[in-house]
Parts: sequence; C-alpha cells; structure tokens
Amino acid sequence: MLYLSLNSIMMKETAKKGASSNTVYGMGFVGAVIYFISHATSFWMGVLGFLKAIVWPAILVYEVLNYIGVS
Repeated sequence: MLYLSLNSIMMKETAKKGASSNTVYGMGFVGAVIYFISHATSFWMGVLGFLKAIVWPAILVYEVLNYIGVS
C-alpha cells in the first residue's frame, strides 16, 4: 500500500514537469498542420504536410545547428 502511494506521487511529479513543453509542442503541431494543409494543392500534399508537421522540430534543430556551423 505504501509503495502504491509513493509511486502515484512520483508519477504526478513527473507529469507536472513535462506539461508545459507538451503544450508548446502541441500548439506548434496544430499550427504546422493548419499551415501545411492549407497550402496543400492535392490530397497527397496534405498527407505530406501532416507528416512534416510531426517532424518539424527535428528539421528546425537540424537547420539551426547547420546554420551556426556545428558539425
């Protein structure tokens, strides 16, 4: 019983720490989906836009690191 209550307390602490970053990523995802799909010229370009919306943070980090010259 004690283990169960300690485990639930630890899980609540973990959930609280990542909540704001999940919100920011979620808002960015929704914005990217709206942007890419609104600029799509066909169904498959819309599907590609959805996939781009999922991975846009990785593309952004790659381009920034490439811009500043990190190998």
